[in-house]
Amino acid sequence: MKKTRTQLLNDLQRIKAEQYKLREGEEVRDFICLMLEYIGDPQPELRDELIYPTFYEWILEQRLFSSDELRGILAVLLDERHLFHGIGGQEDDTVFTRTFTALVIGLMIHRHREQPFLDAAGFQQLKSALLRYYTEKKDLRGYVEKGGWAHSAAHGADAIDELVQCQESGETVQLEVLEAVRDMLQNGVYIFREEEDERMATIVDTMILCNLLARERIAEWVSSLAASGSQPGNRSLYINWINSKNFVRALYFRREREYFGKELQEALIAAELKMNEFTAKTILSVQ
Repeated sequence: MKKTRTQLLNDLQRIKAEQYKLREGEEVRDFICLMLEYIGDPQPELRDELIYPTFYEWILEQRLFSSDELRGILAVLLDERHLFHGIGGQEDDTVFTRTFTALVIGLMIHRHREQPFLDAAGFQQLKSALLRYYTEKKDLRGYVEKGGWAHSAAHGADAIDELVQCQESGETVQLEVLEAVRDMLQNGVYIFREEEDERMATIVDTMILCNLLARERIAEWVSSLAASGSQPGNRSLYINWINSKNFVRALYFRREREYFGKELQEALIAAELKMNEFTAKTILSVQ
């Protein structure tokens, strides 16, 4: 097993050095199974610097896979050994398999957006699996001292941002996504500190920019983030409060104010004020 991993490492180093081109007699299928097996390798060089960039090049740049091959790879990515590998665990290395699987799923969705290869049933299966993953995962670490980037919430957000842009993602899907994002922000356990809030804000920014969901619906959702108000009564509520406040700020400062429209802009300002005890006190003292 160690020799197999070592051979994959050596092969991908050479492929990267040669601009991801295969040599005569080599085929993509010679490498894919091992790349999927080691997609969450605990050492960042293999998973982060070699496997993921190779998938990126072959899926999006060189477009080496047929529709059947893409569907086959996606089926593996969505299985219990990849996207859901150790899904309920915390503080162990299974997190790398899940999160780097999510990144590659994002590449697959982008490819589907440009050159559809999923039918309606396949898309629904993909959507359900991705939102299930985002809801059920418990290990939310960003950077891991021994292992490098896990970035659970951020990598999942990248894939979901691709999902909302699919032509199959109507209003129902957009609303499901917003619920999943709210659940992630208000997880009650983990305060995001590795710019996960920015990556999640990108999802909502995309909805606004591409007119994927009415602004009034997004405004209602933003208001719901601040439903608990300020001065939370316990640690879990405090975590929800901090994450939600940081998210609102990340979204609000993403673009010029006119971009949001009056109702959404007011909802963002009101939510920030409600969750920011310091600003509220300052305003009250001026009045």
